[in-house]
Amino acid sequence: MSEVVVTKDEILMYEKLKLISELAPIRERISEFERKYGVSFEEFERRIREENESFEAWDDYIEWKAYVRKFRELQKKLREIENAQRVRIA
Repeated sequence: MSEVVVTKDEILMYEKLKLISELAPIRERISEFERKYGVSFEEFERRIREENESFEAWDDYIEWKAYVRKFRELQKKLREIENAQRVRIA
């Protein structure tokens, strides 16, 4: 039986690439909302809470918010991987 050797750096690089591949389509979807409404998520959120927007805008807000939340979560994981001092294989 042959042996497979994987280094810590290879594992970290794999995990980074996996996260980056998840981030890319989410970032694109966020950009689509920014282009559609011409504002950042934060500005859109403030506007939609102050004004009586359409149902479409509220639907977009809910979807946009979910994308922003997931994007931030993945960015946090990416930073954790980049700053990892110890790696444990489970």
